Formats: sequence, C-alpha cells, structure tokens
Amino acid sequence: MNNKPSLWHNRDYMLLWSGQVVSVLGSRFSEIIFPLLAYDITGSLLPAGILVACYRLPLVLFSLPAGALIDRWDRKRVMMWCDTLRSLAFATVPLSMALGGPSIWQLYLVALIEGTLSVFFNVAQVAALPRVVSKEQLPDAGAQNQATTAIAEFAGPGLGTIVYQFLGRTVPFLIDSISYALSVFSLFFIKTPFQEERAPAANRHLLIEIKEGLAWLWSHSLIRFVAFLTGAVNVVFTASEIFIIGLALGMNVSKAEIGFIFSIGSIGAIIGATFAGRVQKRFAYRQITIGCVWLMALLFPLYAIAPNIIALGAITALAYITAPVFTVTQLAYRLPLIPDQMQGRVNSTYRLIIYGFQPIGALLGGFLVSQFGAGPAVLAFSAWLVFLAVVVVLNADIRNTQMGIQPKTEKAS
Repeated sequence: MNNKPSLWHNRDYMLLWSGQVVSVLGSRFSEIIFPLLAYDITGSLLPAGILVACYRLPLVLFSLPAGALIDRWDRKRVMMWCDTLRSLAFATVPLSMALGGPSIWQLYLVALIEGTLSVFFNVAQVAALPRVVSKEQLPDAGAQNQATTAIAEFAGPGLGTIVYQFLGRTVPFLIDSISYALSVFSLFFIKTPFQEERAPAANRHLLIEIKEGLAWLWSHSLIRFVAFLTGAVNVVFTASEIFIIGLALGMNVSKAEIGFIFSIGSIGAIIGATFAGRVQKRFAYRQITIGCVWLMALLFPLYAIAPNIIALGAITALAYITAPVFTVTQLAYRLPLIPDQMQGRVNSTYRLIIYGFQPIGALLGGFLVSQFGAGPAVLAFSAWLVFLAVVVVLNADIRNTQMGIQPKTEKAS
C-alpha cells in the first residue's frame, strides 16, 4: 500500500508545479508571437523558421554538457538562475521596442539565449522530479505537467495573439518576463533537495561523465529507439508551427485568428494529458507507442484539405491528443530505470536526440512553405510520418515490451 501523500498534498511538488504553470503560460504567450513578429519585421516566413531554429539549436549544442554539469551542480540553484536570466532576456524586447526596435537579429539572439537556458532548466527539472515525488506518483506527476503545458498552449496562443494585436507588441514579452520571475519566487520556497548527496566530482573529466550518460542510454535498446523515434516525429511537429501559419495566412485571417487555431489544437493536448496517466496504466506499452504514431500519421495529411481555421484547429486538437499520452508513457518507463547520480546525463542525452532534430524541422518547414507552399509541405511531412509508423510496428523491442518491464535485449542498470 502506498503511504505517500497525493500530489495535491505534496507541498514541494505543488510549489514546483505552480511556478511552472505561470512560466509555461508566459512562454506560450511569446512562442507564437516570436514567428509572427519576425514575419511582421521581414514580410517572410523564412526568418520565422530561422527564429524557431535559433530557439531549438542550443538543444543540439549544449544538451550533453548540460546533463553532466547538472549532475555536478545544485539543480535547484541552476533552475533559479536560468529563470532569472530568461526574465531579463525577454525584458529586452519591450525595451528595444520602446527605443524603436527590435531588429530581427535581436530576436535571433533572444531566442538563442532562451533556448540555451531552457536546456539547463529542463534537464534539471526532469532530473529533480523523482526526488520530489515517489516512483508511484511519477505517471500522475508527468500527466499533470503535461496538462499544465496543454492548458498553457490552449490559453497562451489565443490570448497572446489578442494581446499582440490589440494591446501592443511589447505586452506578450513583458508578461513572459514576469512569469519567469514568478517561477524563481516559487522555487525559492521548495525545501526538498533536488539531488542525493554525492561525492565531489572535481577530479573527474567532464567528457568521461558525458560518455557514461551516452553509454547508459545506448545500452538500453528500447529507450534508444524511442529517443530517435521521438526526434524524428518532432521534426514534423516543429515544422507544423510554420505550415499551419502558412495555411492560415493563405485563408487571409487575422493574427488573433491564427492564435485561435493553436488554442483549439491545445484542447486535444488537455484531453490527452487528462487521461494520460490512466491510459498508461490500462494499456500495454507497445499499444500506446504504436497507436500514437499511427494516429499522427493518419491525421497530418488532413491539413492539406482543411477548408477553414476551425478545421485546422480540429485536426491539430486530434493530433495533440497523442503527445501527452506518448510522453507520459515514455517518462514513466524511463525515469525509474536511471540511477539518481546519472539522471542529468541520461536525460540530457535523451533530450538531445528527441529535440535535436527540431532546428531541421523548423528550417525545412520554412523553406518548403516559402518555396512550394504550405499544402505540398504538409504532404511531404505526412509521408515521413507514415514511414515512421511502419518502422515502429516492425521494431522487436516495441512489440515485446510491457510497461515497467525491460526487454530481454537490454542490459539491467
């Protein structure tokens, strides 16, 4: 019998979670505004794609060293510093607007700073989660975090574009800056240590520690495969931000209506997050993984024939249902297997793989939409998803694995 308190009675988890509610909502305010502002400045969607790539590029550059450093450093202190600096970075955008800017180059720089600090923050947050909640609570905590993100994605784009269009271009970025400051405030009051006591690592080379994280993940064939699978799917999800904007602009809609599309889509993510914990407990690992990828592969071609923004939002909602279910399932399987002293390194390696291809998706999406139009871009990415769905079905580890049981081909940690 589990005597651990529920998540709602876990004070430190609620502080961690509540801080992220505010922070993620602020991030979603500015996330859709960034490419729209780039489009307004330049008149092209290609710089919008470059801007998204600038945000994703630090995942490729810094994930591995971030993981090793997080396993050395105080995770809570890292998270507080990251959100402090992110607050300051976003504050420069409204400041420069007041002075007659910003230029597209400043937006690129802010995106790079935001992306870099997000790498360190998110690796520390995921590594700290098993310390703040029990193993039995991990699926529910993962689902609640996914629900937080989904609700923010529902409210953020719509509210952000309305604020952008009617209250001014500076306000969404100011809100984001304040949200990061509030996140720092909530982290300050958390009492639970974010890591176990550990021996000093001063005499160990950083590259050796990075290799240990790489080796651990590589020795677990299922986790390795799912990491590359998720990275390949994320190419499409990243590009979808660009081609959905392209499809909407072709319908001659306002920027507030573009935000409305993403808000409708996020209803699906809210539904998925609401039921993710229960789905993970009820269905086999292989059923969830195969089902999610095939559902995405069947849904994405529908974008090419969507007649209006309601249809675009509805397709996005159905596709977004899969994301939290898939993520919670993988998180609940992966985190308990990783030793605490390696959480940062292994999860940073995993994140490098799953997010490292996103700059390619952003650049490819911007290029295809600007050169051939949004419709052909949708069909190209849909074909890629069908290929991935077939690969998933053929993978032996996926077919033979139940939730919580390592496949025979893996090494025990």
